[in-house]
Amino acid sequence: MNYTVEYGRAAAQQLERLDRQVQERIRDAVAALGANPRPVGVRKLSGPEELYRIREGDWRIVYQIRDRALRVLVVRIGHRRDVYR
Repeated sequence: MNYTVEYGRAAAQQLERLDRQVQERIRDAVAALGANPRPVGVRKLSGPEELYRIREGDWRIVYQIRDRALRVLVVRIGHRRDVYR
């Protein structure tokens, strides 16, 4: 089953502000979530929302998995020092 990957408005804006090489790496990592939304190294974040994160170098991609709708929604993209604030 392939999941549809979507970017939230904030995540899309955060992605556009990044360097082109970093954008490419993050887009590749996010596209891979369509085939496997829970890859090796994924972490479930604590809190009331069902959020997960993957690492791409110093960058973090925070997303939700909606299994019933077969959707992955990217919520936040940011540097590791800032993304959890």
